[in-house]
Amino acid sequence: MSDKTKSVALDDVSKRIIELLQQDGRRPYAEIGRAVGLSEAAVRQRVQRLTDAGVMQIVAVTDPRQLGFARMAMIGIRTAGDPREVAEAVKAFDEIAYVVVTLGTFDVLAEAICETDEDLLELVSKRVRAIPGVTHTESLIYAGLHKDFYNWGTR
Repeated sequence: MSDKTKSVALDDVSKRIIELLQQDGRRPYAEIGRAVGLSEAAVRQRVQRLTDAGVMQIVAVTDPRQLGFARMAMIGIRTAGDPREVAEAVKAFDEIAYVVVTLGTFDVLAEAICETDEDLLELVSKRVRAIPGVTHTESLIYAGLHKDFYNWGTR
């Protein structure tokens, strides 16, 4: 999600709607309504409120390799100063799919999805390292993707 995520109190019905959509994002609202005891229109409204609030997104999850993106890597970034400023700059790059600020060996972790090794090299050496405050980068090249899921449920 994003920094714009608003704090939204989720009742059991909203949580169940989220779980059903995590299982199948194309599940019809009428079917969800039957499962949670609401009308199709009421489910549609709840889903809209949840997406507007940034609680969830409904997207097509793809395998980047099958779309021509042969090089994936996690980039560990050390910074001088506020790592949130570096994270904001890194997230602007189209090749970056995921950015988090951490409290460990690296200050920022960013997942890159590139077409080629040359594209990854250009991203890291010319663009990420040029961001003010970046002092060190380490790229962890993915040799294989073994698990990538989004259906962890709700609490």
